[in-house]
Amino acid sequence: MERKSNKQQKLHIRKGDTVKVLTGNDRTKTGKVLEIIADKSRAIVEGINIVTKHQKPTAGKPEGGIKKMEGTIHISNLMLVDPGTGKAVRTGRKLNEKGKLQRFSKKTGEFIK
Repeated sequence: MERKSNKQQKLHIRKGDTVKVLTGNDRTKTGKVLEIIADKSRAIVEGINIVTKHQKPTAGKPEGGIKKMEGTIHISNLMLVDPGTGKAVRTGRKLNEKGKLQRFSKKTGEFIK
């Protein structure tokens, strides 16, 4: 019988982080992460990958219309922006002084919030 795991996948970015886009039409743009979809390894970033969605008229909104919204982008195409330096950095995990795993910048060696 296959064992099920309740652990959530650990990712290099979190909700609320500022990230830089590495590939695609929005390359080199930065934005704030609004939502993480961990099981699909995708994120929704503010102002990045804008898509148009056609909405049918409903009782609540009888006019319907075309709505612009952020689409998802794969997490491998995003890089965390270091809050201290403002540059995109690779991240790792190491134990802090309290004995908890915490993200750190591989360039500067400093912990990220």
